[in-house]
Amino acid sequence: MNRKQLVNEIFSKKSFLCVGLDTDLKKIPEFLLNEEDPIFAFNKAIIDATAPYCVAYKPNLAFYECFGLKGMAAFERTIKYLKKFYPTHFIVADAKRGDIGNTSSMYARTFFEEYDVDSLTVAPYMGEDSVKPFLEYDGKWVIVLALTSNKGSHDFQLTEDKECERLFEKVLRKSQEWGTDENMMYVVGATQGEMFKDIRKVAPNHFLLVPGVGAQGGSLQEVCKYGITKDCGLLVNSSRGIIYASKGEDFAEAAAQKAKELQEQMAEELTKLA
Repeated sequence: MNRKQLVNEIFSKKSFLCVGLDTDLKKIPEFLLNEEDPIFAFNKAIIDATAPYCVAYKPNLAFYECFGLKGMAAFERTIKYLKKFYPTHFIVADAKRGDIGNTSSMYARTFFEEYDVDSLTVAPYMGEDSVKPFLEYDGKWVIVLALTSNKGSHDFQLTEDKECERLFEKVLRKSQEWGTDENMMYVVGATQGEMFKDIRKVAPNHFLLVPGVGAQGGSLQEVCKYGITKDCGLLVNSSRGIIYASKGEDFAEAAAQKAKELQEQMAEELTKLA
C-alpha cells in the first residue's frame, strides 16, 4: 500500500485507528480455548467486529512466536485472512527486527515476501545497513523506532550529544538519508505528549505509528494537537483497550464499541483539517 492509498483510506473511513492484535491466551475468553486454533479464532472475531472503524491492524510477533509453530501458524492464518477479506487494511508486523546485512535481508524476505505484510517495525540501533535492506521493496514500509512510550526510553533515546541533539532526533535526521516519507514511518509513543512538536520539527511529513493510547494512558487529543499533519500523518494504535474490552461471549461486540468510540474521536480531529 502506497502513501496515497493509505491517506485515501484514512479520510474515506474518517479513521486513523490501528488495532493491535496482541493476542494472549491467558486473556482471551475461556470458551475460545476449546477451538482448534484459539488465537486465530479470537483474531478473526476481533477483525470482523472492528474492521469498519479502523484502517490498520498490528499483530505483535512476540504473542505468536511464544507458541512456536502453532503460534506462527495462527499469525500466518491471520495475515491471509486480512489480505483475503480486508485487503484495504494496512498490516503492520510489529517485530522490531534489527540486524546487519544478510540477516536484515532475510528478515525483509520473511515479512515482505513470505507473509507479504505492508510494513515492519525495525530497530535502528545498528545503523544504516540494519535498515536499508527493508527499504528495497516497492510498496512496503519500514517503521523505525524513534521515541517510545516505555519508562526505559529515557535511558538512551533522550540522551544528548555535545551539540545538544538528543538520540531520537539523530535517529530521525539520519534515517531520512536512507528512506523517504513514502516508505518510512516512525514509532512515537502516545505518552510523549508535547514531544511530538520536536518530532515534527525534524520529520514534518512522515507518518507516525503511535502506540500507547488507551490502556497505557496516552491522550488522542494531545497526540493530534502536536502531531497531526494535513495528510493526517498518524496511525494511532490501541491494543488492550480494544481487544480485551470484555472476557465474555460479547468480547467482539465490546471491542467494536471501543473501536467505534476511538473512530468517532478521530473523525472529529480530521474535521479540523478541512
